Amino acid sequence: MLTSEQIRAARALLRWEQKDLASASGVSLPTIKRLEAKPGPLNAHGPTIDALSRALGEAGVQFIPENGGGPGVRLRYPSHSLARTDQ
Repeated sequence: MLTSEQIRAARALLRWEQKDLASASGVSLPTIKRLEAKPGPLNAHGPTIDALSRALGEAGVQFIPENGGGPGVRLRYPSHSLARTDQ
């Protein structure tokens, strides 16, 4: 079950605006704004949640389920734009 917090966090990791997610997922911008505005589990039809999850997953986001520490997100692989070069 995805939450609005996970969607916002995933966008932040990718440095995506809501319009970027709309373009990548095929979900309308007003729908994304509505879903992100309400805290907690996404209140949307299955195909909408699938489209959002698929678009973010293809961009490298992994969704971490509730496992005692709360749901979350992480990047599957490091972003080249976030990698440090001074190490």
